[in-house]
Amino acid sequence: MATRFERFSPAGAGTALARRTQGFGGLPAPRVRTPARVAAPLLAGVIANGRSHRNRKHGMRLDHWPDVLYDAPETFAALEATLRDYAARRVGLLVVNGGDGTLRDVLTAAGRVFDTLPAMAIIPSGKTNALALDLGIPDDWSVRDAIAAARAGRFVRRAPIEVLRGDADRPDARGFLLGMGNFVRATELAQTTHRAGAFDGIAVALSLGWSIAQTLFAGPANPWCRGTAFHMQAEGDAAVQRRLYLLLASTLERMPLGLKPFGTPRAGLKLLTVDAPPRHLIRMLAPILTGTAGSPAVAAGFARSDPRSVRLQCDEGFILDGELYDGGDLTIRTGEPIAFAAP
Repeated sequence: MATRFERFSPAGAGTALARRTQGFGGLPAPRVRTPARVAAPLLAGVIANGRSHRNRKHGMRLDHWPDVLYDAPETFAALEATLRDYAARRVGLLVVNGGDGTLRDVLTAAGRVFDTLPAMAIIPSGKTNALALDLGIPDDWSVRDAIAAARAGRFVRRAPIEVLRGDADRPDARGFLLGMGNFVRATELAQTTHRAGAFDGIAVALSLGWSIAQTLFAGPANPWCRGTAFHMQAEGDAAVQRRLYLLLASTLERMPLGLKPFGTPRAGLKLLTVDAPPRHLIRMLAPILTGTAGSPAVAAGFARSDPRSVRLQCDEGFILDGELYDGGDLTIRTGEPIAFAAP
């Protein structure tokens, strides 16, 4: 969802789409402290995206500090090489200076390099910074702030989504917000609003409104109404064939604009599915957006669940933190929690 590095995606990724900045209405994020403070001296390794929204506008403004390593790789191979160097130097804090897309790529590459991820930190500088907002990271958060928080033992833990292909045992990608079906089309609309200069909640609202209009006023043969065919099997359940209007999965605890598509904020992998064609769409919006159940007739059209993993077979692609990936035989699961330095 944020500006990504040029050609900075793993094999199988497609074109970057939406670049949405999101807000949480000032909800405080819970804090989880590590058992002890991080011992000083702490070596930090920064991965910066010079093409991200804020860095391109204001510059990265990083001084040369002896306890901070810095690089701004422009390809996925260069990113892996930088991370291998950081791992060899025993970096204790991995800092991502970019948006959601930059973080997605760093997490994906880091999973191939580190046996155990070090603590991490985010410097929110993309057009979208959903995880940073979920963690309560302020806009003016700096590398020095992140180092100070890590030394003081101030961390919030989040587990990423991991996406595996076929029977692979290593994730093809890691991120925090995944969508399929009409989420892909809505993301394309969000990209259009960004080109028009709309960011933050305005872009989200415009995309949501246009998506609803496409569904309400289009005929049954329209792709928005027809939905997407899935073969699905949640862990411990029987496999089913479904046609869905929308599939949304996330490990974020607080969603954009204070929305609650997964219900009560909580940890872990959460899944929302909406059947196609959607019935009672207008009446369905309020319970989906506010996290409530709705009437029995409305509730029959969508479902919330907390699977540990889901296996999906779908010919259409999926969006992970703003990037379009090819579909196919996929497993979506919860990764190991990561400690993020926070105020």
